[in-house]
Amino acid sequence: MDQLRQSLLEAPIIEKGDYEYFVHPVSDGVPVLRPELLREIVIKIIRKVEVDNVDKIVTPAAMGIHISTAVSLMTDIPLVVIRKRQYGLEGEVSLSQQTGYAENEMYINDVRDGERVLVLDDVLSTGGTMRAVLDALDQIGAEVVDTVAVIKKAGPNELDESDHDVKTLINVRVTDGTVVIVDSNGDG
Repeated sequence: MDQLRQSLLEAPIIEKGDYEYFVHPVSDGVPVLRPELLREIVIKIIRKVEVDNVDKIVTPAAMGIHISTAVSLMTDIPLVVIRKRQYGLEGEVSLSQQTGYAENEMYINDVRDGERVLVLDDVLSTGGTMRAVLDALDQIGAEVVDTVAVIKKAGPNELDESDHDVKTLINVRVTDGTVVIVDSNGDG
């Protein structure tokens, strides 16, 4: 993952309260997301998961959408986006998302009991978003075949004590305003 690794090493760091936050095209849409970086990420995801056993890809809005769309296009697996807007459609399930810097209500539609899903997201940091998504999918009765976050920010997160294993492409930590690569192969 040379391009992903290099782009993370070059990522600017900002502070949101006590939280050191790296600004990256995968997680923030800035700086510009180069097609070769997106292609590298998508190929790595497809190699890391068993897409043959997946009925739908599920991703939370907003920054997982571009990655999940590209994976959907390459695999012909339909995509479900978990949104921050409620529509009140039949079967809509609400979930509360809490991250290191925000709290939101989100909504999922079009996932049914027994469907096999691949959950994709951009970053696993506190685990708040992923935990809420996985809990909602459990509530629906979906079978989570695999869960992937492109980047994992090393440290404790809400999924450490859960039954869900999250595969990642690269693991980093932010130390003194700099991104440090902890594991260039990620988890799983």
